Amino acid sequence: MKKYLVIGNPIEHSLSPLIHNFWMKKYCLVDSVYEKRKVEEKELKNIIKEIREDEIFGVNVTVPFKKLIIPYLDELDFSAKETQSVNTLFKIKNKIIGHNTDSAGFGDTIKKLYFHTNNSSKLPLEDKLIFIIGAGGVTASIIHALKLQGANKITLSNRTKEKSHELKKLFPKIEVLDWGKRPTICDVIINTTSIGLNKNEEINIDFSDYNKNSHKKTLFYDLIYNPKETNFLKKAKLRGNKTMNGKMMFLNQAKYAFNIWTNIMPKIDDDIKKLLD
Repeated sequence: MKKYLVIGNPIEHSLSPLIHNFWMKKYCLVDSVYEKRKVEEKELKNIIKEIREDEIFGVNVTVPFKKLIIPYLDELDFSAKETQSVNTLFKIKNKIIGHNTDSAGFGDTIKKLYFHTNNSSKLPLEDKLIFIIGAGGVTASIIHALKLQGANKITLSNRTKEKSHELKKLFPKIEVLDWGKRPTICDVIINTTSIGLNKNEEINIDFSDYNKNSHKKTLFYDLIYNPKETNFLKKAKLRGNKTMNGKMMFLNQAKYAFNIWTNIMPKIDDDIKKLLD
C-alpha cells in the first residue's frame, strides 16, 4: 500500500484526505491511501526518513511547517525557492524535492477572475491595487502568484511586524503598513490569516467606506474555505462587494500536488467541489 500524508499542527480540520482519497478512487489507484498526521517539529526528520525508505510516497505540508521543513530537503522547485515555502514533498531519484503548489493554486484562481478584464497586452493584475492581511506561512505564495499575474502594487499588514519585514526581504517592492491601518481604496483585499476560522472572530480593520457604488467591484478574498463564509466575507457581501473564499485555491493546489505524485492531472468537477460544501 502506498501511503500519502498531510502533516501539520493542528491537523484535525484538514480536508486534504477527503480530496485525495476521492481522486485515488476515481483514478483507480487502489494501492494508495492518503492520511493526516499531527506532528511536532522534532518529528520532521523522521518524516523525511520515512520518505527516503519508501514508507511514505508523498507528503503535503501545512502550518506551521512550510518553512521549517526546508533544511531537511535535498532540493526545492522554483516556486519553493522564490517563496521559501514548501507544501508538497516527493522523492525523485533518491532526492527529496520540496514543491510549492500553493502559488500555482492561487494563481489559477485569481487569473480566471481577472484575465478577461484586461486587454491582451496586459497581465491580469497589472496596475491593480492589492492589500494583503497577514504574513503567515502561505502569504509568500500568494505574493509570488500575484506578481506572476502582473501585480506591482501590493501592500501588506500583519499583527507581528517582524513577519511583514521578513516577507519584504523576499519581495522588496511590497509596502508594509502597521496593523489596523489600510491603504487607499484597493481592487483586491486578501485575508491570509486564520481570523475567521471561529465564527465570532473579526478582523479589526475598517472597510466601511467600501459600500460606495464606485467601490462595489472590489474583491474581498478569504483563503479560509471552512467555514464557507467568514465574517470578513459576510460584511463584504452586505456592502455589495465581490467575495470569494479559498475553496478553489485549495482544490487547485491539491490538483498540482496529486499530479506531482501520480503523473495524473485530476479534473476539478462538480463532484469534487461538492465534497467541500
